[in-house]
Amino acid sequence: MARWGSQAHPAMQVPRPSVREAASMYGTAVAVFLVILVAALQGSVPAESPFPYHIPLDPEGTLELSWNVSYVQETVHFQLLVRDFKAGVLFGMSDRGELENADLVVLWTNGDRAYFGDAWSDPSGQIHLDSQQDYQLLQARRTPEGLCLLFKRPFSTCDPRDYLIEDGTVHLVYGILEQPFPSLEAINTSVLQTGLQRVQLLKPNISTPTLPSDMLTMEIRAPDVLVPGQETTYWCYISELPDGFARHHIVMYEPIVTKGNEALVHHMEVFQCAAEFESVPRFSGPCDSKMKPDRLNYCRHVLAAWALGAKAFYYPEEAGLAFGGPGSSRFLRLEVHYHNPLKIQGRHDSSGIRLYYTATLRRFNAGIMELGLVYTPVMAVPPQEIAFVLTGYCTDKCTQMALPPSGIHIFASQLHTHLTGRKVVTVLARDGREREIVNRDDHYSPHFQEIRMLKKVVSVHPGDVLITSCTYNTGDRTLATVGGFGILEEMCVNYVHYYPQTQLELCKSAVDTGFLQKYFHLVNRFNSEEVCTCPQASVPDQFASVPWNSFNRNVLKALYGFAPISMHCNKSSAVRFQGEWSLQPLPEIISKLEEPAPRCPASWGQSSGGPTMVSIGGGKG
Repeated sequence: MARWGSQAHPAMQVPRPSVREAASMYGTAVAVFLVILVAALQGSVPAESPFPYHIPLDPEGTLELSWNVSYVQETVHFQLLVRDFKAGVLFGMSDRGELENADLVVLWTNGDRAYFGDAWSDPSGQIHLDSQQDYQLLQARRTPEGLCLLFKRPFSTCDPRDYLIEDGTVHLVYGILEQPFPSLEAINTSVLQTGLQRVQLLKPNISTPTLPSDMLTMEIRAPDVLVPGQETTYWCYISELPDGFARHHIVMYEPIVTKGNEALVHHMEVFQCAAEFESVPRFSGPCDSKMKPDRLNYCRHVLAAWALGAKAFYYPEEAGLAFGGPGSSRFLRLEVHYHNPLKIQGRHDSSGIRLYYTATLRRFNAGIMELGLVYTPVMAVPPQEIAFVLTGYCTDKCTQMALPPSGIHIFASQLHTHLTGRKVVTVLARDGREREIVNRDDHYSPHFQEIRMLKKVVSVHPGDVLITSCTYNTGDRTLATVGGFGILEEMCVNYVHYYPQTQLELCKSAVDTGFLQKYFHLVNRFNSEEVCTCPQASVPDQFASVPWNSFNRNVLKALYGFAPISMHCNKSSAVRFQGEWSLQPLPEIISKLEEPAPRCPASWGQSSGGPTMVSIGGGKG
């Protein structure tokens, strides 16, 4: 296929200009287009690039996606670079990263011409042209790196075949066409080289804070790790702050990814170890290694977290995260998640996180508070559930006692579950009414966790309630999934980043154990099968003995919805604030937030016609 250099246009015959005229027209068009693009995205584009966000889509780096977000136009502009272009490419989004029932855009060739069209796949993976063309091709051109496609799509199209682009995780899907197809309908995703990538598309439009003049940097990096030739590896490495390292404020951090490993390094976190340990053994190896020292399990205080597609993280100008000095551990644990689906051998990596810090302490210390459910087996999800919801509370009694009169301000959040988590949301309620969402991810994946800046700072006042709900899918499990620390157990947590720091480090709940025992007693009475849900057994064993018929499922769900709770209103020392925290009533919520209705674009240039034909000058195709 020959050189790609012309603007996309509907199929039509036009007079062919001379080479000099074509070059002039092309240069002018590109210049005008970039001016229009930057103007359209004004306010959401950093000055250095009209496409500030980048991710490799496939493990080999054949496909690279760049994008930007215009909240004014409610539109995402995409730039897809295709290296080693063959006969076509598909890109799109789906609920969990499946290629069936996906919202797609496809560039394909029939052996003579190339076409670009908005499409969708049915449950069998067959691709169909969408009757409403909402992806708009703006440009297709050859660059020294490969074929570059520039296109856009609104957040919401009100097309039932289209994916609603919203806050939270987006599962991107892709496919590579290695041979021409006579028509779009001749393509089935099952015969393509396909994959998925997770990303937060709708990055918040936040201005970069001013950084201090005395800022220093520190790199926490993996020590030339030989990446194992297996699909998933979590690598742990212990590093140490210098002797006598005084208290500083972290004001920013950013990823350091070894060149060539952009598609291998999935996410990274830096944890500080517990201050009560005077020493932590040196270690560099897989986090699940039997050789890993036990003390690494006490390195849980998050200092930094990065995931694929994220850029630098900035603290608000008035706050910084304290580390170093008295009462702070000198030991840090770096955890790197390597995603190696091609099982590449012999790859070395020294990726990590660069901390930017200052000795000039800011006005406020930033803090991290845990919201959600206590890590306890009393909160459980029955097997074969598709969307079972568990909810944890930070009650008005706790916030009234623990927060300062002026309240706190949440500016970032990291949601967390284990393998069966599918949705997570935290809502702030005041005077019995839900007021605003702190953070929400309706397409949450436990394989993609990052600290996300909030689009709007959320202020929490004494007497407010924070409600965190997690939705789980245990459709592939035969036993109940109980709460706990194990990867096959479950969690429901929102780590909120806020200022000013208070003594309150954990504000979570769990159902009262006495009421749960009443549930097990009820199961014994109403089930004729031989079950052992007696109090002498452990809670996990009791749940394992429950026959999961519809009655027992519904009663458990009802129990979690009305039974009193045990509140953990804890200081950083793991000691609860003074007061009675057992048998606490559930917060009464008399008014809930309404689900926002998608806004259809008023003046979107969608087309109901066929695909766009992209001019080709020759070559493959």
